[in-house]
Amino acid sequence: MLAKTAKQTLNLELNFDEEDVPYEEEILRNAYSVKHWLRYIDHKAKAPNNGVNLVYERALKELPGSYKIWYNYLRTRRKQVRGRIPTDPMWEEVNNTFERALVFMHKMPRIWMDYGVFMTSQSKITRTRHVFDRALRALPITQHGRIWPLFLKFVQKFDIPETALRVYRRYLKLFPEDAEEYVEYLQSVGKLDEAAQQLASIVDNEHFASKHGKSQHQLWNELCDLISKNPHKVHSLNVDAIIRGGLRRYTDQLGHLWNSLADYYVRSGLFDRARDIYEEAIQTVTTVRDFTQVFDEYAQFEELSLNKRMEQVAAAGEDATEEDDIEVELRLSRFEYLMERRLLLLNSVLLRQNPHNVHEWHKRVKLYEDKPTDIINTFTEAVQTVQPKLAVGKLHTLWVEFAKFYETNGQIEDARVVFERGTEVAYIKVEDLASVWCEWAEMELRQQQFEAALKLMQKATVMPKRKISYHDETETVQMRLFKSLKVWSMYADLEESFGTFKTCKAVYERIIDLKICTPQIIINYGLFLEEHNYYEDAYRAYEKGIALFKWPNVYDIWNSYLTKFLARYGGTKLERARDLFEQCLSDCPAEHAKYFYLLYAKLEEEHGLARHAMAVYDRATSAVKEDEMYDMYNIFVKKAAEIYGLPRTREIYEKAIEALPEQNMRHMCVKFAELETKLGEVDRARAIYAHCSQVCDPRITADFWQTWKEFEVRHGNEDTMREMLRIKRSVQATYNTQVNMMAAQFLQTNNNGAAADAGAGTDAMRQLEEKAAARAAAEAAANKTKPTTAPSNIMFVRGETQGGKKDKENTVVNPDEIDLGDSDEEDDEDEEENTNGTDQASNEASTKVDDEGLVMKKLRFEQKAIPAKVFGTLKPTNQQGDSDEE
Repeated sequence: MLAKTAKQTLNLELNFDEEDVPYEEEILRNAYSVKHWLRYIDHKAKAPNNGVNLVYERALKELPGSYKIWYNYLRTRRKQVRGRIPTDPMWEEVNNTFERALVFMHKMPRIWMDYGVFMTSQSKITRTRHVFDRALRALPITQHGRIWPLFLKFVQKFDIPETALRVYRRYLKLFPEDAEEYVEYLQSVGKLDEAAQQLASIVDNEHFASKHGKSQHQLWNELCDLISKNPHKVHSLNVDAIIRGGLRRYTDQLGHLWNSLADYYVRSGLFDRARDIYEEAIQTVTTVRDFTQVFDEYAQFEELSLNKRMEQVAAAGEDATEEDDIEVELRLSRFEYLMERRLLLLNSVLLRQNPHNVHEWHKRVKLYEDKPTDIINTFTEAVQTVQPKLAVGKLHTLWVEFAKFYETNGQIEDARVVFERGTEVAYIKVEDLASVWCEWAEMELRQQQFEAALKLMQKATVMPKRKISYHDETETVQMRLFKSLKVWSMYADLEESFGTFKTCKAVYERIIDLKICTPQIIINYGLFLEEHNYYEDAYRAYEKGIALFKWPNVYDIWNSYLTKFLARYGGTKLERARDLFEQCLSDCPAEHAKYFYLLYAKLEEEHGLARHAMAVYDRATSAVKEDEMYDMYNIFVKKAAEIYGLPRTREIYEKAIEALPEQNMRHMCVKFAELETKLGEVDRARAIYAHCSQVCDPRITADFWQTWKEFEVRHGNEDTMREMLRIKRSVQATYNTQVNMMAAQFLQTNNNGAAADAGAGTDAMRQLEEKAAARAAAEAAANKTKPTTAPSNIMFVRGETQGGKKDKENTVVNPDEIDLGDSDEEDDEDEEENTNGTDQASNEASTKVDDEGLVMKKLRFEQKAIPAKVFGTLKPTNQQGDSDEE
């Protein structure tokens, strides 16, 4: 056929156009040149199909091995048949052309690919399959990757599942990593059994890498979903074994796998088997998440089963039998029983997570309320399961609650057995074992067995035969129990309540000897001895406690000791009390010193000497904390005024002003000034105000300056007021200077020394100075005395003392005044003024107010005789007269 067609083509008469002549001449000259043939073919591209095909045939006759000509010829022929009906003969002609090309081009994959695609488009399944098979046989295996995608696309396009299965199996031998595509195709065509087998082989292959990025766990879930939801289509696999293998392999997703296995049996119609699977799951899962997933599915299964059966019985109506009603009741009971067990099953999950969780065991006991047998079994299992070293919580509480359960039910002997076994457990801490002993003793007390309780405490506190350290963890807790303060404390309480004085005292002494006592034990011991009128023994007990403890733990002991001692002896043993206070205060820290100093001073006031009390107060002012010094000085001043009078408080005030911080010093200065004012010492009060003003910023301590101003209004005059305002401006300027300096430093730091920034800092500095100057000027203007024509806001009055005596003079101290008096006489006068308080100064000032309202002063001085030694041999004329006058 092919030979005949070629022969006819060669025998055709060739009629050339004039435009073809040059190309024909080139071909005659270069018959074996591919370039000239392609040039001729391009020239004939717009010619009718026969013309182009004729040139291609002539070229291929001369060059049958040219891939380029064959490829272009086949592409041109495919374009020519595009859009034609499938029965057109030209389709077969193109197929024949492909066959002729493959005679020479059978090693070219592009020709095979185009041929396969062309045959696929013709829907000739068998011939297309043969073409792909021939291509795979003809091409080397390295080029099969270009053929297989087209082959697979072909088998997926048509409904030929059997052919596709065989093609995929051949394909997977070369490309096993594409097994997922095969599984997807099998699922799409309903071959689920084959899909499950392939998916199972993928999951079993540990080296398989999914092209879709799926993990082994995701593949497992797909397999479980596939085999569990299609039990009637998957026959070749053991579903139970596969899913249980997944349960052992993926322990973090047990809930989903258990639900898949149960779902498989539910869809298979094996409901009892599914129920067994659910029960097995909730009894084996170890996480709350898995339990929740399984329990919810289980409850839904039971509910649906119940509803379905109830619908069937309702549909049957009167035809329903008694067996149907019984089955409904059975299913309802199953569902209710499942819901009732939820909390208990959840507790079991938590205990499987950690069987040494004591708290969960207690919760389990509460869940078994009103079920004594289950409670006993739970307690027994708990104390056998929980290991002391791994216990989470307090293990001894299980033994105690177990014994209390027996006690509540009247089984005292069983409770004693439980307690006895509880004392033999190797606890981690001694306190746990001590708690068991104490609970045992309390149970005996509740049973009115007082002697048995005392014997238990004696047994618990027995000394070991060798020396053992309480903190030596290599020893058992039973060996270290003898130093447990909890056991000894209860032993002491029992002896105090039910024992004798001698036995109770021995217990307390033993506690002190073991050096395990606390300050509270010492105080209790002292109270016990005092109740039995052993006061000196109580004091010795306090002293033992003081020797054992240090500050601040010894505070309560000293407090009790001194209080009890003073309450009993008062001032009868004053020297002993003083020694106790001195011993207490020798090492007493500042935070606890105030109470003891006040107690000491009270003792001296009531039973001792006043000067001793003052000495104690004086010591207290420097021994207490800084924030308590002000209160202490106030107490000191008050007591000194009560005992010695107000003048003696001056020394205390002066000392306080030196010692107190600025905040408290201001208040103390004000109080001192008020005292001097009461005593009539106005000048001294003014001096105190002036001294205190140096630490009083007017912007912050306005109340101080207001107090001073009120003082000057009452006791001063215009000059003293001006002096006060001058001091105020001076102090304010001082503080403004400090603020400006800090502002300049801050600006200098931020500007880092740059020139431009330095200029800006200077401007800011200048602005601050101008504001400070303006503020000072404003205050000066406000405080300046107004002209005489206007009324004055400040009305000066004559100063008065608190006693009601009026001053006979109003003297202003002039720092430039020359003292003309004799020092000896002034000293004598000062002594007389301090002694009597009634002498007047020798220089009297008489005041006189002029027309303008200003205060004028006129002083007159006492004349004294000039000594004779000044004149030497000269004798003044009035010397004799003066002598006579004298």
